[in-house]
Amino acid sequence: MTASTAPTTTVGAPTKKLRLSAYLGYATGDAGNNLAFTMASMFLLLYYTDVVGIPPAYAAPIFLIVRIWDGIGDVIVGRWVDRTNTRWGKFRPWILWSSLPLLLSSVWVFSIPQADSLTMKLFWAYLSYGVLAMFYSMVNIPYGSLAAAMTQVPTERAKLATFRSVGAAATGLMLALVVAPQVKRWSSASLYQEKVAELGGEAAASPAQLAAAQAAAQAEAATGLQGSLTTLTLIFVFVGMALYLTTFFTAREQVVRPAQDRATFREATDTLRQNKPLLWLCVGSLLFLTSFITFSTMGIYYARDVLGNAGLFGILSIVQTGAIFVLAPFIAKIVARFGKRTGYLAGTVAFIVGALLLFVTPASAPWMAIVAYFLVGTGLGLVNTLMWAMEADTIEFGEWKTGRRTEGTTYAVFSFIRKLGQAFGGFAAAGIIGLTGYVGTAAVQTDGALQGIRVATGLVPAVLALLTLIVMAKYPLTDKRFKEITAETEARKAAALAAAD
Repeated sequence: MTASTAPTTTVGAPTKKLRLSAYLGYATGDAGNNLAFTMASMFLLLYYTDVVGIPPAYAAPIFLIVRIWDGIGDVIVGRWVDRTNTRWGKFRPWILWSSLPLLLSSVWVFSIPQADSLTMKLFWAYLSYGVLAMFYSMVNIPYGSLAAAMTQVPTERAKLATFRSVGAAATGLMLALVVAPQVKRWSSASLYQEKVAELGGEAAASPAQLAAAQAAAQAEAATGLQGSLTTLTLIFVFVGMALYLTTFFTAREQVVRPAQDRATFREATDTLRQNKPLLWLCVGSLLFLTSFITFSTMGIYYARDVLGNAGLFGILSIVQTGAIFVLAPFIAKIVARFGKRTGYLAGTVAFIVGALLLFVTPASAPWMAIVAYFLVGTGLGLVNTLMWAMEADTIEFGEWKTGRRTEGTTYAVFSFIRKLGQAFGGFAAAGIIGLTGYVGTAAVQTDGALQGIRVATGLVPAVLALLTLIVMAKYPLTDKRFKEITAETEARKAAALAAAD
């Protein structure tokens, strides 16, 4: 059933120019998404190791298994979305229906029941995170697919991707500024030092007093951080719903799908198989997302344990996000002047340099970390923005190649590959610090554990980003070629409409 609120652009006609409200509305959607996604990327491993008491070696498979499950869910949801047809369009209803369950699941993930046995801790961790992943797919797949249905103009898609990146970055910055002080306040190391000072220093305290002080600090830190995270995620439920409703009412679909777009699963798979630009983009995104998630997962550890001050994480996040905001107004001009692929490659180089700088930064020179985070932010601003614009372009390529337009399935496959990158990144971060001796409740980490944090924060992300650079240098869909295939597709639609009349 279709009503007047459904897309109204006729086949073969250009889409209407997007208004500022549409860009802002699209940005708020990813701001809402990242209340769940970035919260988990930045702080879930820390929650597992330092609050729940799950060793890193056991936490690593959680990220691997659940995020692979999440990727499979993306493909399933993508097929559901492609078959949806309501008076509100194909994509916005999913955002409306699934956003509240997603936000409530985020509360659950950071409030899992206390348990004495490791088995029960793992059970609740897998279950809660798995439910969160399911609802995230039901929001994020239609949200990501929406951009390709809002406009076919390359510069407008670049702007949509830019606004999306800004929305995500704003949420990431907010989370860093709000959560990092709580991590610092409830650090077992800081609390232990306070209790030792009350005893007159380590020299004046007996071994029994020091052991008691450490045990009390660990318990107080876990309880305090748990309470803070539960409160914050509950607040995010109300903030997130306001953001999602803004997207629902302002980001509307314009691009009409031909009747033959109701493709079977086999037809959709064949469309994707022939979409070589999408395949190259998927490989590059897999590598870059593995790199980025490894980096972002370790950020709070790097600030607190390597630089010695969890509060620095907020400053580093401001610098990283500031770089994205400074760059955002120029991305459309970069695309117009140099093309998406060149901009993507330039961003990857900036990310590599920043990550390597983090690896060699001494604890006594936090200014080097600040410079590194600015470079990383510049790289992320370019890559994450252009990644989404390029994904939308591959939908047009698939339609030109096969005559079928499958936004939901295409985005779902791309998202599945990204989820694999997130899975590998979270697994790598937890695995590296687990192998190098990190202990979540320890007042002082060993030199090996600190070196492991450096490797996971800087060296591994740099190597993976270098592989991304090699892959994306071969990406075949240039902006010139994109304009040619779009014109051909629209000419076909116009001819089909004329023949039907």
